[in-house]
Amino acid sequence: MAKKLLIVCALLALISSSLFAQYDMKAPLPMDPNIRIGKLANGLTYYLRHNAEPKERASFYIIQNVGAILENDDQNGLAHFLEHMAFNGTKHFPGRKGITNMLEKHGVEFGRNVNAYTAQDETVYNISEVPTTNPGLLDTCLLVLHDWSHYLLLVDEEIDGERGVITEEWRTRRNAGFRIRAQMMPVLMKGSKYAERDVIGDLDIIKNFKYQTLRDYYHKWYRPDLQAIAVVGDFDVDQMEKKVKELFSQIPTPVNPAKRETFTVEPHDEILFVCATDKEVTNSSISVYIKYPETPVAEKNHQYMKNGILQSFFNTMLGQRISELLQKGNPPFINAQAGFGGGLVRGWNVYAISATAKPNEEAGALEAVYRENERVKRFGFTQGELERAKTNMLVGLESAYKQKDKTTSEDYIGEMKSNFLEGEPIVDFDYYYNFAKAIIPTITVEEVSALADQYINRKNMVIIVQGPSEGVKHITKDEAIAVMDKVEKSQLEPYKDQSSEASLITEDLKGSKIIATKKLPQFDAEEWTLENGAKVVFRKADFEKDQVQVTSYSKGGTSLYDVDKLASAMVATQFIGAYGLGDYDAITLRKLLTGKQANSAVSIGGLSESVGGASTPNDFETMMQLIYLRFEKPRFDKEAHEAMMHRNYAAIENAPITPQKIMQDSISMIMSNYSKRNLIFNKEFLDKISLEQIEEIYRDRIKDISDFTFFIVGNIDAETVKPLVEKYLGSVKSYNRKETWVDNKVRGPKGRTEKVIELDLTTPKSTVITNFSKDMKVTIPNNLCLNILRGVLDARYLTNIREKEGGTYGVSVQPGSSREPYESYSMAMSFDCDPDKAEHLKSLIYAEIDKLMKEGPTQEEIDKVTSIMKKNNEQSKPHNAYWMSAIQTYYLRGIDVTDPKNFDNIIDKITPKDVKKFTQKLFKGADVVDILFVPKAK
Repeated sequence: MAKKLLIVCALLALISSSLFAQYDMKAPLPMDPNIRIGKLANGLTYYLRHNAEPKERASFYIIQNVGAILENDDQNGLAHFLEHMAFNGTKHFPGRKGITNMLEKHGVEFGRNVNAYTAQDETVYNISEVPTTNPGLLDTCLLVLHDWSHYLLLVDEEIDGERGVITEEWRTRRNAGFRIRAQMMPVLMKGSKYAERDVIGDLDIIKNFKYQTLRDYYHKWYRPDLQAIAVVGDFDVDQMEKKVKELFSQIPTPVNPAKRETFTVEPHDEILFVCATDKEVTNSSISVYIKYPETPVAEKNHQYMKNGILQSFFNTMLGQRISELLQKGNPPFINAQAGFGGGLVRGWNVYAISATAKPNEEAGALEAVYRENERVKRFGFTQGELERAKTNMLVGLESAYKQKDKTTSEDYIGEMKSNFLEGEPIVDFDYYYNFAKAIIPTITVEEVSALADQYINRKNMVIIVQGPSEGVKHITKDEAIAVMDKVEKSQLEPYKDQSSEASLITEDLKGSKIIATKKLPQFDAEEWTLENGAKVVFRKADFEKDQVQVTSYSKGGTSLYDVDKLASAMVATQFIGAYGLGDYDAITLRKLLTGKQANSAVSIGGLSESVGGASTPNDFETMMQLIYLRFEKPRFDKEAHEAMMHRNYAAIENAPITPQKIMQDSISMIMSNYSKRNLIFNKEFLDKISLEQIEEIYRDRIKDISDFTFFIVGNIDAETVKPLVEKYLGSVKSYNRKETWVDNKVRGPKGRTEKVIELDLTTPKSTVITNFSKDMKVTIPNNLCLNILRGVLDARYLTNIREKEGGTYGVSVQPGSSREPYESYSMAMSFDCDPDKAEHLKSLIYAEIDKLMKEGPTQEEIDKVTSIMKKNNEQSKPHNAYWMSAIQTYYLRGIDVTDPKNFDNIIDKITPKDVKKFTQKLFKGADVVDILFVPKAK
């Protein structure tokens, strides 16, 4: 294969050199002509583009070039606070729920479709996936952006009401990762204001700032010259531009506006170091960050675009070398990576080298991953590595080109945002496609390798160690520098690139014929039965132009195994992927599949097993070969198995028992009623895993194709699929087993279960978890009522617990249903809060349920939720995955979800009385698990 790749790439290079000569590398990049960009007299920028993915939908964004970095010291946290206030009353949408109430009537859901975020340098608001069939709604969305630009009300009472919500968001966010970052930033961003602004802000300021302080920030920075409107979707761009100009030109031009300062990071020659620890961190890691300035906007030209391709090749090749270390032997790290990591803060990028170390092996982990970087610096990459990377990138580029019409509006808006905030060019994909096709074959291994010398050095270097605060001796600055000195002075050998020109399958497969065909007109599909008993259901679907998906189903799963084999059964799927396949280990297999967009995977679940894969239409045969090998030639590699075990043991060795681990294990055990089959991931779990058991279980589950039904959906013709199905699936052995799963009687506790569990927390916080479950017949009307009930509860808890009480950042409402091994429904609520308010807020969870059982929901509540459900259902249909799911549901449940009688005809007839009746049926006599996690008394 290596020789073939070299010959092909040499020919491509000859052809491409003349094409490449067309490009002036110093010339600016052309703007995508499909985007309409304008600037109003008041300074506001707008971006517009037509896009029919998804069809009859549009997304509306306002991008503000302001964020936490612009706060005065007495405003620390108020940029984020102001973002919240944008949803609490504007000129045309007064009141706390003015905007969301209006949008949800049209299926535009708060949280999912309507949201915002604040960062250090930007604040962005969005209304996404808005139906374009209602022109008045599009006008209303523009009016919302108009109000977000300049007309927030900022009412005193609403400001006070939001203090509690943000206090609880502060409490929820203040986890181990947050505390680690707080220790890192003053060093990583030494001398910069970026080290002083974490967005969420100072809790004392949030609770006590004066109203005018917030208004001062708002009036100073929310103004049109620092704002952009981005609207993308299935609409007439000329009409939309006319509306944008008319509406947003009304916003006044700022008078004597404050300068929007740009903040930077101070360069440094000294190596900076920080050891950030926390008692809730489970593993140690060591990272080397090398900061370097971002390319100036004026230099973001054709060479800049080529540099991005060079860096992508560099990351891919170095990443594969590090991956090989993980897949063989016993390296001193659990995970590692190195390469160009993108933006650090505005104006600065970073090259990062990092490793999650095994216990007390931080020095060894650093040495191992730093050595691979040094090896590239000295010897570069090999020609074979680059040719494989080129081939894979070109194949990926062709696939992306075929799928370009599936680019979503959010993707386009992401480009617009980067252009407005950072001057990132927006290049039409056709232009990039032709440029990349011309330039990739001309790229030399020397060009890519030279990046190591250019970027891997000690200027602006920061070494960051993270880990537990107890039980581990962390590496010091001097020790880390000594490790790098040692590597740089050591003798190294060049990387030896080994590739294979072998075939996946060498034997001549006889296959078996399709002996029966059954039409499925409701799905425009066919069912084929092969001589060996395998069933295949095929549907051609071209919603995704360059995709074919395969999955399958066979009953049994881990339910068939006793507890002593359960650990091996549970990890078999995860481990088997590391073993390789057929005659090839995982490293060789990856190289063998160069240029192929095909994969396969196995899943062994609790009640079933599956073999499947995905590919492009061109590589469908390769995928079928891989699926054949999953059945007939699985690989059980001892070295790879031991490497997986070493990594898993290292992940838990000396790891502190964190509050998160206690919560996770406690919930799991309580909900299973302490079943012996509910295994906790710990050393005892790992001790029960063996390669022999994994092989035994795998060979038992992934055999006998007559017990599998396969589903194939994608942009490929039946006449292409049939002979390949006959050849590969038809060659898998059958034993005519007819298996099913075993009900091991794992159930939750009956009646009412209440637990109060103390946790040793750094930030005082209670977590409330309440779960209701009931054995009930699972039906389509019940399913719809369950989801309507979820939406109603979600909205009421948002209003009453988050907004009125200021008691939590949010209540999670999770519905559940099960058909196997028994039929049941469940509803779970959970939230974090102030420990002093936990019991009161928990009582509100029950109060809303009691109220719904007595009174039911209002028609308005049902209309809002069903509008969202219908919109989401309709939007999911033009996708291959929808049809794959629909056909599987038909075979497994006997339900045709595409039939209007199973959705549209039912959902429109559901009344408040129906939901009330379902609510009573679910909650009356339900089994209840009530868990309260509280801080341990100090």
